[in-house]
Amino acid sequence: MTTTVDSVGLVIRVTNTGTPPEWQLTPVVSIGPKSLTDAASPDEFGSVPSAALGPNGALFVGDNLNHEVRVFGLDGAHRRTFGRFGEGPGEFSGLYSVAWVGDRLLTLDFGVGRIGEFSAEGAWLGQREVPGGLTGSPAQLRFFPVGVDEAFAAGLRTGPAGLESVFVGHDSRGVTGDTLTYVRSPASAGSTIICRYDGGMSLFDVPFRARLVQHPGPGGVMYVALSDAYRIAVIRGDADTLRVIERALPAEPVSDEEWAAANQAFEAFRADYPNASCDPRRPGRPDGKPFIAALFVAPDGRLWVEVVRTAGNRWELFDAEGQLLASLPVRPQREHAAPAFGPEHMVTIRRDSLDLDHVDVWRIDPGGR
Repeated sequence: MTTTVDSVGLVIRVTNTGTPPEWQLTPVVSIGPKSLTDAASPDEFGSVPSAALGPNGALFVGDNLNHEVRVFGLDGAHRRTFGRFGEGPGEFSGLYSVAWVGDRLLTLDFGVGRIGEFSAEGAWLGQREVPGGLTGSPAQLRFFPVGVDEAFAAGLRTGPAGLESVFVGHDSRGVTGDTLTYVRSPASAGSTIICRYDGGMSLFDVPFRARLVQHPGPGGVMYVALSDAYRIAVIRGDADTLRVIERALPAEPVSDEEWAAANQAFEAFRADYPNASCDPRRPGRPDGKPFIAALFVAPDGRLWVEVVRTAGNRWELFDAEGQLLASLPVRPQREHAAPAFGPEHMVTIRRDSLDLDHVDVWRIDPGGR
């Protein structure tokens, strides 16, 4: 593996080629029920959108259905539970995300319209206002931890064109003053097929189409990539590019079987509604698969990139300067539930065949030790 660094003007370009070291995600503990029981136990979750690693081996699990935060050790032992349904101090009505920031746990509750602050023991420390009544995917309406005492929260603000989605910076003391807007791209045009029929309308995503992937970073920067190229830009403001991280990786074609499977819902709709008017008429097949499925900036400053591969998606791990450190296998995880990262551990959430949620803790093992 080779990493080269050069610059064009004031932009630093980091290019990574070759095969990185193979690291492993070694199972530590899986917390979740083997079956449904009449007597609910702490590891029988209702719905888990988010989990966070805290001090002293604490794992905080937000349960949006039961309106609770359950705390476990890395041995899987239940330590405590706090919270209940309501709008008073320490209560929840729409718990979307949890994050350990500095010396406290922050909880993002769009039902009440606040960020709650708790001690590690679950004591109520205060609150911060956020927009109330928001609904959507926990993959977007969540905290984005980017430092040991820095996280961004999804939010809204009024801009020149009306309401716009933003990332609002927080630390253990309050709002940091960093507010980042989503980067927009013309690549999003044509990524959705709109079909109108009999007074109704249906939407279909175009499979394998390039999309913009982004994540806030420490100090008010944004990591942004167009998924059809393995090129990640670190930007500040609207157009100030600070660094570009590139990875030489061969493109992979979309097979006929994969294309047919990905378009099953659209083709079934066309068969049921042959007179529907669709724009575009049919999905355009791309030349190859996208490279990047997701980006995450961990609190220790490392960049995690989920890379799309036919043989199975991989994590590729970069240091804060953009040097490729390792490749790791992606473990099963629930759609729309973001992983949590620590210096030595990763936490993923998955849903089993019985629709039961499990929280899995993995040790990050360099060299597969």
